[in-house]
Amino acid sequence: MGNITNHDFGELYQKYGPMVLRRCRFMLHDEDLALDAMQDVFVKIIENNCKIKDVCSSLFYVTATRVCLNIIRVNKIRTGPDFDEISKMMADGFSEIEVEKIEARDVLDNIFSGRDEKDSMIATLHFVDGLTLEETAEQVGMSVSGVRKRISELKKYFASCVK
Repeated sequence: MGNITNHDFGELYQKYGPMVLRRCRFMLHDEDLALDAMQDVFVKIIENNCKIKDVCSSLFYVTATRVCLNIIRVNKIRTGPDFDEISKMMADGFSEIEVEKIEARDVLDNIFSGRDEKDSMIATLHFVDGLTLEETAEQVGMSVSGVRKRISELKKYFASCVK
């Protein structure tokens, strides 16, 4: 596959945009900064001429973390919060909890390689990111009952895979 095209970009933005925005909101605690940071993440990935086959959720997650840390660093210069403490706290938290989430997402990507893309997104949002049924339904554009049914089907699918 070649470099990311406009069509690919649109698909990637829809697929990974919500996750990137959640990460930016969590780190920056400012909606406007989070939206700007989310756009910066996608620009950086495009600027690096990533191949579409090289793009995965962990690339977006790590890039979002780095962009947000840079924003925090720049704001520290302007406003003076202790960036070293913030970055150390984020690095410590990232090294344990967030790495597990990234690994879980990668495992889910492998498990869902032959299934409907929405199944993967629902599982990631609900089981990995910890979103409620309502939040998951909103993110994937489905009804709560539709998400609940998919999760039930996914649990049966996983149970049959484990046996």
